[in-house]
Amino acid sequence: MRLILLTTLTMMAFAANSVLNRMAVDGMHIDPGSFALIRVVSGAVMLGMILTVRGGPVQMQWRPRLIGAFSLSVYMVGFSLAYLTLDAGLGALILFGTVQITMLGHAARQPGGLRRQQLVGAALAFGGLVYVLWPGPGGPPYLSGAMMMIAAGLGWAVYTIAGRSATDALGATAANFLIAVPLLTLLLVGGGTSVTLIGAGLAIVSGAVTSGLGYALWYSILPRLDTGVAAVVQLSVPVIAIIGGVLFLGEALTLRLVLASIVVLGGIAIAVTTSPVQADRKAAPAQD
Repeated sequence: MRLILLTTLTMMAFAANSVLNRMAVDGMHIDPGSFALIRVVSGAVMLGMILTVRGGPVQMQWRPRLIGAFSLSVYMVGFSLAYLTLDAGLGALILFGTVQITMLGHAARQPGGLRRQQLVGAALAFGGLVYVLWPGPGGPPYLSGAMMMIAAGLGWAVYTIAGRSATDALGATAANFLIAVPLLTLLLVGGGTSVTLIGAGLAIVSGAVTSGLGYALWYSILPRLDTGVAAVVQLSVPVIAIIGGVLFLGEALTLRLVLASIVVLGGIAIAVTTSPVQADRKAAPAQD
């Protein structure tokens, strides 16, 4: 029961990132760039504190860390910019679908490729994303936000693939966050900033609590989860984000979004429960 509660809490933390970002950026409390930067800084501080208490090192091998930090920066910027126009639940669905499809594509290039069940699942998930993004009645009014979230998903997929070889996931994550701070500062230099106390507070909660503490909790319970359970439980993140958007942001729960969620998440479930992918999914951090 304790493991179930901790797992549920972790998935809620990851989904909360979408709600917090949408609340801050769409509510004009902070600009997307500042939200991303404050989120990374506060996440780095929290992860550093956790490592200090735990006594583990920050893995600062520069070559793998630069790849991880850059892809993390792409994810953070794309994630924040996307929520200028996307609802929290739709954004989480696009992010999650993009990450999983990209990683399945990467798996297809490895020896052995993908099994038929994996190909069917990936095709279903891709079809669901195409459906929810297709212009027309009930479709997304702003395609630019969807493109930004797809870029965020690609960034997170690269980040996850690059981090598979890390012997200490938490230490590597802390290092990536630390190196991402100057990278994000360079990427955002010259951009206009608008930060209110509320916006900064939401970004700090997203970075320190739902990201930093969320990652720490996830890595602590991951070894105790069955591989298939660890893969499938992550399917709850977009669903929780959709519910959070409806409850806390007043977002509409459309039939199009419900149907797309069923197809995308169903397709991913078919793919990740096939044994060759299970080991990869267990090694990968959850999407937020």
